[in-house]
Amino acid sequence: MNTSPAPPSTVRPAPVLPYRALIWLAVGTFSTGIDGYVLAGLLPSIATDLQVTEALAGQLVSVFALTSALAAPLLGTVTSGWERRRTITLALAVFIVGNLLVAVAPTYAVALGGRVVAALGGSLLTAAITGYVIHLAPPEHRGKALSFVLGGWMTATALGVPVGLVLGQSSWRFPLIMVAVTGTVALAGILLKLPRLHLPAGSLADRLRPLRQPRLVAGLLVTTGILCASYTCFTYAVLILGPTHQAGWMMIVIMFGYGVASMLGNAVTGRLADRFTPLRVLTVLLVGLFVDATVGAIAFSVAAPGVIAVLGLVWFFAAGIGNGGAAVPQQARLAAMAPTSVAIVMALNGSAISLGSALGGGLGGLALTAGVPPPGLLYVAAAVLAVTLALHGLVARSDQAVAQRN
Repeated sequence: MNTSPAPPSTVRPAPVLPYRALIWLAVGTFSTGIDGYVLAGLLPSIATDLQVTEALAGQLVSVFALTSALAAPLLGTVTSGWERRRTITLALAVFIVGNLLVAVAPTYAVALGGRVVAALGGSLLTAAITGYVIHLAPPEHRGKALSFVLGGWMTATALGVPVGLVLGQSSWRFPLIMVAVTGTVALAGILLKLPRLHLPAGSLADRLRPLRQPRLVAGLLVTTGILCASYTCFTYAVLILGPTHQAGWMMIVIMFGYGVASMLGNAVTGRLADRFTPLRVLTVLLVGLFVDATVGAIAFSVAAPGVIAVLGLVWFFAAGIGNGGAAVPQQARLAAMAPTSVAIVMALNGSAISLGSALGGGLGGLALTAGVPPPGLLYVAAAVLAVTLALHGLVARSDQAVAQRN
């Protein structure tokens, strides 16, 4: 009988959550998350410094999302068999280098290239961290573990815009240096505290086979729908809420509040997904987001300005709770569809997130160009959520059919 111990590089699910290791992953997701927000209020300064138009400066944000959407599945597939800690540290190092390139960029072309490099590292990092947590945490605590690690990203949504505006008063480059420093701290912690983890053995064909499932593709489209509806309004929140909250500091506070609401949603739904099921939690959230967008759209259409000032905040913060809360149950649900291909599925989900964000911003821009008033974007978001909810129902029926066959 073979009594030799298991290889020391193999990690099995722990009986309790290893928070001393997970906290460094949370710091890593914080650094990647805040990178998407620190430039939001600094485009005029960037345009002046790099001698380009504000529209071109905005492409520093767009190219990050587009690169992430295209690179995540490819990089996730290529690295799916790698040891997870090595993948995470490599991805984080690339992300740090990309941000430093942007921070010291003498020209717009160098800055654009730096954003591409940062996106390559960030897209792989998100997928690798999520896959690591799902495999490391015991099944009964996966929702809580994902909520804890993704809490770093949710914290970034709360702090990104205010921090970017404060640090960027002297130079728009300072926030990017802060992102690089934060990423470096996370990298040191991961190298010192994170156990090695090898994913279950299997060929690339075995890992990719579950992706042929139509229900998995449909599940990924649910992610895209949620983010599309969210960014249809979030991208233009200043235009929607600005008329009733005209002071500049008000929008900083409101965006901070949205981030806090997202963190709250993330923290609560992680535990609910463990107690109930990811499917039930996600269904409630989608219905809530649809009702919130519909009621909010009607309120903006018929209510008096004073009432809109209050109801607008109710709508926006409720959307933050729903959008932030949807991440954990959706990821847990997708992982359950293809348990042997989690790394690849999480990479594809990252692409679905980036695609939804880009589509939402584009859809909102098209609607405004067509003459839709900013509050009318809530109707557009409600329509997207209605389609997403219908697709979610089809995926749920498919899940039930698969469960019955098994």
